[in-house]
Amino acid sequence: MRMHFRHGSREEPEINLIPFIDVLLVVLIFLMLSTTYSKFTEMQLRLPVADAEAQRDHPKEVIVAVSADGRYSINRNVLPERSVDALASALAAASGGAKDNVVIISADASAAHQSVITVMEAARRVGLMQITFATQSAAQAGR
Repeated sequence: MRMHFRHGSREEPEINLIPFIDVLLVVLIFLMLSTTYSKFTEMQLRLPVADAEAQRDHPKEVIVAVSADGRYSINRNVLPERSVDALASALAAASGGAKDNVVIISADASAAHQSVITVMEAARRVGLMQITFATQSAAQAGR
């Protein structure tokens, strides 16, 4: 007995991509609308301003002022040089060799970051590890 199978037309299965593309476009639009982009150029910083408590009188303070153009003064004595070594020797003289003095950095708001880092490096070389920054209150900044 012989069986005869009918050979029908062989059609290749067809995949319809249109619904797939529609779903991908909806997901893409959703991601574009829900994603936020932050731009660093929009950040506007104005430092230093802080609402700090009234300054206390510390006998073991060494006040280092940094001007906007990078000049230094220690306890109101302007330094002729701007190098780390000159600043370190002036800090050592101002502290009297004591390691527990507090270095107060009073930098201009527009002073270069490197100028403040130079003061911190000089204080580290001398062994002065207590460093703080002087700020002004927001009410004083508006004057």
